[in-house]
Amino acid sequence: MNDAAPPLNQDDGDDDGSVSRRRVLRTTAGAAGAAGAGLALGALGAGTAAAADGSAAPAEAAAPARQGRTMAGVPFQRRGTIRLGIIGLGNRGQSMLPVFLAMPGVQVVAVCDPVRAQAERAAATVVKAGRPAPAVYAKDEDDYENLTARGDLDLVYVATPWETHFAMAKSALLNGKHVGVECPAAMRLEELWALVDLSERTRRHCMQLENCCYGRNEMRVLRMAHAGLFGELLHGAGAYHHDLRDLLFHPDYYEGPWRRRWHTRLRGDLYPNHAFGPIANYMGVNRGDRAVSVSSFGTPALSMAEYREAHMPAGDPSWKESYVSSDRTISMIRTAKGRVIRLEHDVSSPHPYSRINSLGGTKGVFEDYPARVYLEPDHSNHQWGSFAAYADWDHWLWKEHADPPGGHGGMDYLMVFRLTQCMRLGLAPDFDVYDAATWSAPVPLSHASIRAQGAPLPIPDFTRGEWRTERSGVDSDKPSE
Repeated sequence: MNDAAPPLNQDDGDDDGSVSRRRVLRTTAGAAGAAGAGLALGALGAGTAAAADGSAAPAEAAAPARQGRTMAGVPFQRRGTIRLGIIGLGNRGQSMLPVFLAMPGVQVVAVCDPVRAQAERAAATVVKAGRPAPAVYAKDEDDYENLTARGDLDLVYVATPWETHFAMAKSALLNGKHVGVECPAAMRLEELWALVDLSERTRRHCMQLENCCYGRNEMRVLRMAHAGLFGELLHGAGAYHHDLRDLLFHPDYYEGPWRRRWHTRLRGDLYPNHAFGPIANYMGVNRGDRAVSVSSFGTPALSMAEYREAHMPAGDPSWKESYVSSDRTISMIRTAKGRVIRLEHDVSSPHPYSRINSLGGTKGVFEDYPARVYLEPDHSNHQWGSFAAYADWDHWLWKEHADPPGGHGGMDYLMVFRLTQCMRLGLAPDFDVYDAATWSAPVPLSHASIRAQGAPLPIPDFTRGEWRTERSGVDSDKPSE
């Protein structure tokens, strides 16, 4: 008997598409295989065609008609104070709260979590920082709807289990709020399309808060690439190699077993955004190039069960689970310009932390972990050069904040600083709903491709053709305050 959560079918929730967190935080029996299959229904059948040699080739899927106007390059309304509501106050939400409180002009107006102790702990943190006490929403799993309905919020931050992201972002948009969502933005293609349409109709931004786009090395490589130091770009690679087995089985780290349960549902890449976002920025994906197709392959799913055998006592609820998620997933993405992006995901086998973070072009290559570079004419004789020698190419954010506080080496701080700066100054965000949808699309598509023996599947053009127009993104000019 498998004790995985039930399939999140298309008709889950009420008629308006809302999802109850009860499914996330409580143990409910269900069929894991059906859950995983349901995430990518229609993706394979609608997305393949016969190539001339008889192999499967991705067919360009027609984008649905635009329901509103584009959000590409749309600036925020300038505001002196950013009134913030936070949904989700587990480990991630609690760690981000001090970062928001450190930002000029940010007022935390409301906090929400179905675990009242977590919401009240966050409210106490706000008061301890010398700010007015925020409203607390902790009545039940759906109380976030009351938070998003408030009339005194400008931005909603969502840091909850993955399967709730769509419903909460949707609620924020429908209530006229900009929304920043932790990774992934949503777990299904139809949900990603719905966020694109909602953002365009409501004229509010829906942003994937991808902190790795603000890493020091990532931002330095970005500026070097856009200045032509790598020549014409050819290939890139990114990964999320992070051995999480101890945390996935830890009874207290996550609020319930929701994240481990995804390993009973999906065979593909559960968390592509850290890998995809920075490489997409280097290559101008959605800003002059486009991700066209993805082909994914996965190893057997062995490591989670081996870890459980070695570390979990008999009778632990995890023994009722059957793990199907590949220990390592490798996806190859092709772009409209013929470039190749390799994504890897591995959180269940022994491996030092790495995001790979590699970029190559006609003049040389950068590889991270450890950081090293080989660029003509600076380097020769097949010997790597020091990346530290290129510190002058640091992004202005890192020059202005040389030692930023907060988690993940300062990436969290710079991400929030830049987002709130854009809101205060009335600038367009560094990335938008089209990026959120593109970076999250490998979640369902990699699963479907693995089930189809690596068949290439089309990645939708969420921009509906606007990717051909080059525009700025994370590689921004320093604004005048």
